[in-house]
Amino acid sequence: MASYLAEGLDDQDGGAPEAGAPRPPSQETLGTGKGLEALMRVPVQLQVVLGSASMPVAQLMKLGRGAVVPLDHRVGEPVDIVVNGRIIARGEVVVVEDDNSRFGVSLTEIVGPGGGDIL
Repeated sequence: MASYLAEGLDDQDGGAPEAGAPRPPSQETLGTGKGLEALMRVPVQLQVVLGSASMPVAQLMKLGRGAVVPLDHRVGEPVDIVVNGRIIARGEVVVVEDDNSRFGVSLTEIVGPGGGDIL
């Protein structure tokens, strides 16, 4: 839909798109129809970024079991929620109620368009 908006709708007079311009999906395909159902099954990669660190390869090669790598985020700072390489939200790490040995993320902020790529 973004390409339709960029190519067809930014004319100042609010008129119809030029001939040959892509048409927006019909309401039937965007509503509760098959188009939306198919879209909802598309897999995405979700990541919660706790922090990052930089180090020379030599130091990396010396790491062993039990080594601690300091990250650039501090305890209590928001973490980034990333979908397919793009930050979509921020949140805070929480302990899952049903199982104290597992962690989750509580969303605190939804990042708008242009929130940024991390890759």
